[in-house]
This record gives sequence, C-alpha cells and structure tokens, in this order.
Amino acid sequence: MPEHRRILLDGAVTDVTREGEELVAGDGRRVKADDAVHLPPVTPSKIIAVHLNHRSRVEEFQVRLAATPTYFHKPTSSLNAHNGAVVRPEGCRYLNYEGEVAIVIGRTCRNVSPRQAADHIAGYTIANDFGLHDFRDTDAGSMLRVKGSDTLCPLGPGLVTGWDFRGKRLTTRVNGAVVQDGGTDEMAWDMHYLVADIARTITLHPGDVLLSGTPAGSRPVQPGDLVEVSVEGLGTLANRVVAGPAAIRADVGAQPTASEEVLSTALGGDWEFRGIRAPRRD
Repeated sequence: MPEHRRILLDGAVTDVTREGEELVAGDGRRVKADDAVHLPPVTPSKIIAVHLNHRSRVEEFQVRLAATPTYFHKPTSSLNAHNGAVVRPEGCRYLNYEGEVAIVIGRTCRNVSPRQAADHIAGYTIANDFGLHDFRDTDAGSMLRVKGSDTLCPLGPGLVTGWDFRGKRLTTRVNGAVVQDGGTDEMAWDMHYLVADIARTITLHPGDVLLSGTPAGSRPVQPGDLVEVSVEGLGTLANRVVAGPAAIRADVGAQPTASEEVLSTALGGDWEFRGIRAPRRD
C-alpha cells in the first residue's frame, strides 16, 4: 500500500514516498526513514475526534454507550509529528496517551451516506490523542485545553492509501511495555459512519482529520517516557514526553487540579469516582 510522508529535506518541506526503509522525494533524493525530520503527513483545516467508540474503553469507564457518537474539536495548533516532543507543562501531572486511527479526507465531503463516505477518504494515519486531564473538570464538554493544548496531536508517520480498516490491531507501548491492545473491530461506529455523521452539518475538506477513538488502557505518562502507537498496516508513531519549561500562568484562568473527575479519567477508574488512587508525584 502506498505511504506518503512530509519531511524537512535540506531545509524545505518535501513530500516523499516510502520505499522500504527509505523515503524518496519527487526529484529522486533519498533519505533513511529513521533519519528524516518528520512533519504531520497532512495539513488539516480541522481536527475532529469522537469521544467514546471502542467498547473496551466504554467497559473500562463502566458507562453505557450512547446511541450515537459525540465529538470534540482539537485546534490545528495542537498538531505534532512522528518523533516530535510532546510537552507536559510544569505543574501538570495527568498527561495521558490515547492511540488511535486517524481518517484523512481526500475530497470535499458534505451530506453523504456511509457507503458514499469511502469515496471521500484519502487514506489513514496514526494519531496519539494526548489529553492534559489536569483541566478535565474546568473544560468539561469542550475539552479545549485537555485535548487542544500545543503538541497534543501527533500524526504519522505517513498517510497510507488503499488501507482496509477492518480487523486491524492497535497497540500502544510506553518505554517498550504494552499498555493498550485493541482493534478496529471493537469500534461501535466504523470510519465510514463517522465521516458521514460529521458531514451532515460540517463540510469536510481535503486534509481534514477525524480521530476514531481509543481502546482501554489510557494512563498518565511522565517526562522522558517514549510512547509508541502501532497500527497494523499503518506503521508506528513514536513520541517522547518532555517537561515544559514554564508553569501554567497563575494570574488568569482555571488552574490544573486533581479533582475526582480528573483522577477518574486519567487513571481509568469508573466515572462514579470509586477506588481512585493518585499516581506518584514527580
């Protein structure tokens, strides 16, 4: 299956195609994939994410799945890339990974059926829908700072076309240890349904990204941790967590908290807030 990436090559943004372990530019220049400086494989006008979709995640939170999906928005300023650093601001403790499959729109899409949606998808890539849950109780509903803070939307390493999403395994590792192990068949709503649902009222443009949900096992990570999300047929997206150089400003706005809602979401407890234990403080 063809895989297209965007990298910095000799200082310029360059579209390349993967050939084995190398990336090849249109003019014939080659670079080893492991040595390349990656950029997000697409430049979306919007990034839309579904809340709960994987049944293992629903069971983990001990909630009842809604009859239809609900969504939130991640600003494009949250974009990050393969091997990019994910920044946890000073004073925040609950930065969680969420390995996901990302849908990339290929043709302008509005008011289509699920069957028609397939013709409007360019391909798929991997996402890590990081969440800064320290703001979970103050941004309830919108998830703006939780999911939209800078660096919290790594995509990559490439855009794969001709990929069939059915029956694919998704695995997340932290420092080599498996922490999420799920698959696309546990999704309540498949990729075509999600596209058609959003496109009823929101026009999707080429390059737009829809995040399709994460399986159970999302937990906080610490500065220095290496998080790798692997999806069968799409490769592996790797990012290292780093400590931010500055604290969240204290002279404006809500401050990071460790409320019951924050802890229950970050640590995977049920949303009735039972049996919560806080992780170690860094």
